[in-house]
Amino acid sequence: MNDILQRIGELGIVPVVKLEKAEDAVSLGRALLEGDLPIAEVTFRTDAAEESIRTLSKELPELLVGAGTVLTKEQVRRAVDAGAKFIVTPGFNPSVVDYCVENHIPITPGINSPSQIEMALERGLNVVKFFPAEQSGGLPMLKAMSAPYGSVKFIPTGGVDTKNMLSYLAFNKILAVGGSWMVKPEMVAAGQFDEIARITREAVYTMHGFELAHLGVNCSDGQEAADGAEKIASLFGMAVKDGNSSIFAGKAFEFMKSPYLGEKGHVAISCNDVARALAFLKSKGIGSLPETEKKKDGRTAAIYLDLHVGGFIFHLLQK
Repeated sequence: MNDILQRIGELGIVPVVKLEKAEDAVSLGRALLEGDLPIAEVTFRTDAAEESIRTLSKELPELLVGAGTVLTKEQVRRAVDAGAKFIVTPGFNPSVVDYCVENHIPITPGINSPSQIEMALERGLNVVKFFPAEQSGGLPMLKAMSAPYGSVKFIPTGGVDTKNMLSYLAFNKILAVGGSWMVKPEMVAAGQFDEIARITREAVYTMHGFELAHLGVNCSDGQEAADGAEKIASLFGMAVKDGNSSIFAGKAFEFMKSPYLGEKGHVAISCNDVARALAFLKSKGIGSLPETEKKKDGRTAAIYLDLHVGGFIFHLLQK
């Protein structure tokens, strides 16, 4: 997969931005960065689009900027010349798609039928935009339509918001979702950039779904682990579950039968997608310990982080 599309998958959400005035571009871009979502798809539906893309690309190089609602090859050329790193079209225009493919420009054409998916596959594309998503039948339609196409990933856009975002993202053929709910034109026009940053950050953390899964305590041996689990279980009415390397009291407390990572133990944080969470935490300066990775069905199911607090090491778990 193209590096740009790979990055879009790591970010998970693509804000679809409509800018009426180019002078709002930098403030909007900074709001997205403050909201931990360094990406913007600027729609080519306004006269300010081209200049907005140019300004964002120059002033905020850390922001991944693309052009959306692109209808012609001329718009592709103008968008790319202005600094757009990817192109998004509402439908499948063969001349536009072919131009992008021939010039190695990342493009996600809009589709809502199997025939259009096959048109994309014929051109070597394996990521497409499902548009308009909700009006085309939503997630049930996408699941049925995508069944024969195992290698294709989708970016549903159109009617996607915080209410249905997680349902889409839980489907393993979704690369990311696109939407404008955090960057509504009226908010941009009113200069509500702090509010845009807040809503964006809320969307990002909703997507990740970070929650405390359990606390792991390092014990010197199996007997100490058993004693600790039995004590906590008896005090708080929890069941004891004996495993190969640890003993659980309920689901929240794990007692290790021998010392493992972390001076005192570990803190397990569950999330909706471990790989996407790792990319997010990397942007915060937090690395991982690859040798601790555990996979299930081809996906990362658990991995320890290079994060130590109060003698405890943290690790991620797939929900």
